[in-house]
Amino acid sequence: MPLERAAAQGLLQRLFPPGSRQRLELMRAAWPLAVGRDLACRTDVLAIEGHTLRVRVPDARWRKVLHRMRGDIVAKLQAVAGPAAPDRLGFQEDATRAPRVPPGPARRPAAVAPAASAPAPAAVAAAAGAIADEDLRRAFVETAARYLGRAVRADPTENENA
Repeated sequence: MPLERAAAQGLLQRLFPPGSRQRLELMRAAWPLAVGRDLACRTDVLAIEGHTLRVRVPDARWRKVLHRMRGDIVAKLQAVAGPAAPDRLGFQEDATRAPRVPPGPARRPAAVAPAASAPAPAAVAAAAGAIADEDLRRAFVETAARYLGRAVRADPTENENA
């Protein structure tokens, strides 16, 4: 089991390397799951600086509330993103930013059929078993399979024999 966990963490590092745009986008996607849709509409994930996720808040009142909630928020982010999640949160006030209006009832956008890809490696599927939400787990495995399939297709050694 420890070997599978190490393989999963290695895969996570390849898919979402520290300091990468991919990791930032992962946190932006995980943020509404951690804080709820209404709060996510009033805040923005700005950056990841080391182990700190920087979040824009509308004013000092929101900063104080979120500061008190930070332990719960970090725990929820870690439940969604595992070791890719930050250890700390930092807040930046910005009163000039108007809050977004929360959308109506949560609806999934119409799915766009992705290009056919090879199935995800067994290590990915096994690691995804730790994701509690079935839809999120399925989306993660499909996305990882497409990403890893793209990396294989882009391999320059593949074109040398052509």
